[in-house]
Amino acid sequence: MFRKIFPLIILALLLGCSNESDNIGIVARVNDAPIYLAELEFQHDQFQADTAGSYVPSVEKLKGEYGEILTDLIVQELVVQELARQDLGITDHELLKAEEEVRADYPEGAFDQMLVEEYIDLKAWRRQLKNHLAMKKFFHQVLRPQIKIDYKEAEKYYREHISDFYLPESLRILVVRGPSREIVDRAVEKYLAEQNQIDLTTAFGEVETREVVVREGRLSAAWKNAVSSLEPGQSSGVITNRFGFEALVLLERSPAKVLAPAQAYPIVEKALLEKKLRDAFGHWLEPTLQGAEITVSSHLLPEKTESGSEVQSDELSESSVIETASENGTEG
Repeated sequence: MFRKIFPLIILALLLGCSNESDNIGIVARVNDAPIYLAELEFQHDQFQADTAGSYVPSVEKLKGEYGEILTDLIVQELVVQELARQDLGITDHELLKAEEEVRADYPEGAFDQMLVEEYIDLKAWRRQLKNHLAMKKFFHQVLRPQIKIDYKEAEKYYREHISDFYLPESLRILVVRGPSREIVDRAVEKYLAEQNQIDLTTAFGEVETREVVVREGRLSAAWKNAVSSLEPGQSSGVITNRFGFEALVLLERSPAKVLAPAQAYPIVEKALLEKKLRDAFGHWLEPTLQGAEITVSSHLLPEKTESGSEVQSDELSESSVIETASENGTEG
């Protein structure tokens, strides 16, 4: 969602090397809170699941991917700690409710079956869900109350992005579909006489109707030809297509227009809010990172050549952090 590039943070200045012998199974610590290798591997497995085709990264590529995922986990841990300081941590009740909402989208038993088939550990999945909830709560309950949108800002945004509020001509159409030309003809005749869409399916059991709104430029060639000369309240002839037979009744033709400021305000407000949330998160993140005690496994830090220069860049772009935060915090 957010594409603005923030100033780079030098990873080597923020992350020290951990003592491997004292941290078996731990890849990083954030203010002494551990981040485990299992969490990193779980997140990477999810990344691979979203990658089409076979995926065999090089060692350096794998290290880079692990580094990016670890960055996200570090930021999430900082957010979790900030919520705890403000007594806003995710409760067991909140976590259970969120899990129940996810499970409700699956038939009974299908969610657990999916976890088994995809080799997803339930505890790891719940940790991921809890971090997601923490990011959302941080944005909505910590950052959002700090943000105000002035009407002058909204007016300025509206003027500068006026093309975003242009609505092309659109048509509202009733589609009447049936198994034969005769049935469709009779159904359309009945609708034009009585203006009652519900009665059509009662009177003609084999007739289907649906109302659609479509932009003029997105009409198929067949539909465009059928409605081009119609006035609202008129019907096209019966069209033969792969679905059978259908006719189009033009209900309304809306001319192209530009949304008035009052109509555009919800869109303007959302755009300004997203930008301000991004900025507010960046302002919170930079000093928080600088003040945090973070150590990371030396296996994930950039390697150095004999001359002391690094094989790969040790710079971390805040934009990737903000991108992840926006997906987890401002959506939904």
